[in-house]
Amino acid sequence: MGVLEGQEDLIAHFQDRCPNFGERCGLSCGLLSNPVFGEGPINADLMFIGEAPGEEEDKQGRPFVGRSGQLLDLGIHKTGLSRSDVYITNIVKCRPPGNRNPSDGEIDECMPLLLSQIEFIKPKLIVLLGRVAASVIIGAPIKITKERGLIDVLRFNHDVLILSTYHPSYVLRNRNTQIEEDFYQDLLDARNIVYGRYSDDHVHDGSAG
Repeated sequence: MGVLEGQEDLIAHFQDRCPNFGERCGLSCGLLSNPVFGEGPINADLMFIGEAPGEEEDKQGRPFVGRSGQLLDLGIHKTGLSRSDVYITNIVKCRPPGNRNPSDGEIDECMPLLLSQIEFIKPKLIVLLGRVAASVIIGAPIKITKERGLIDVLRFNHDVLILSTYHPSYVLRNRNTQIEEDFYQDLLDARNIVYGRYSDDHVHDGSAG
């Protein structure tokens, strides 16, 4: 099954907002292999948003499939959910050159797509993965170490909650530390808000790897 199969209605919902989607647009800077649209059920109650695709995501056209994605999958699994239960995407749909942070112009170019995804999917809660994604959605620069774990409402739609946490790549650089524990706890808190309480024994069972 293709990455975009089952998402035809969602694609049609925003297609007129981004006529360059799937082409070698300015965001790709000539490096684009596959635009990374997003993945998951289009009626997901829980949504994850990162900043931009990396090298492996660019190759496969899927979000969070490299080492960071494996850690995210582990965190989701620890909450009693699976990747197939949630929707995962990024602020920017194409890989910035050299895996740098997306520029303001690139973010502005892709925001209509992201807002259309949120509008169509109607998640109950969005987990913002990392400082860049959180700052863009919150609308102001933040320090993720201070803002992580806090619940707020989406400024575009007050019916949607948001929770900021560390980016999985940052957690990878801090394995077996409080940062990793906090990351898993944030995911569990998000899951509990959306679906009801799930024992935190699964988060602190020492199976972080």
